[in-house]
Amino acid sequence: MKRDTRNAYLSLGSNLGNREANLRNAISRLDSLGKVTAVSSFYETEPVDFLDQPWFLNCVVLLETTLSPQTLLQRLLGIERALGRERLQPKGPRLIDIDVLLFGEEITDEPGLTIPHPALHERRFVLAPLAEIAPEVLHPVLKKTMRELLLSLPDRGQAVKQFTPKSK
Repeated sequence: MKRDTRNAYLSLGSNLGNREANLRNAISRLDSLGKVTAVSSFYETEPVDFLDQPWFLNCVVLLETTLSPQTLLQRLLGIERALGRERLQPKGPRLIDIDVLLFGEEITDEPGLTIPHPALHERRFVLAPLAEIAPEVLHPVLKKTMRELLLSLPDRGQAVKQFTPKSK
């Protein structure tokens, strides 16, 4: 029996080492979990919560997958570990961070997994790349599009700018 394919929107971030290479490496590994059908631009963003750390490079990926949300999360954590992620400090510096933002229209609230991501609507570093690739996708709880959520954010704080790779 074939499982239904669902759209999972994932947020990727890195602020240690070669941030761009870390993101590209993680994106390439997502192919083992489904089909990557969209990748946003990369955005350079200031840290949130724990401020004394390097700026992040962030993007959002659309992954078509047949995995359950729980299995997807476990596999994403495996990718983070394989790429050298160590959880030394909450919200601290990291080689790679992969979060499930949305999973189809699913609403899940269980230990270790909340979908939609509970801070999605408050974070410009997530909403800017998400609205770039999925402006009309509806937040299943708030019933607003990603574009509407981005436009409703206050202007203060959270510097986010599109990243332009340095030529080699």
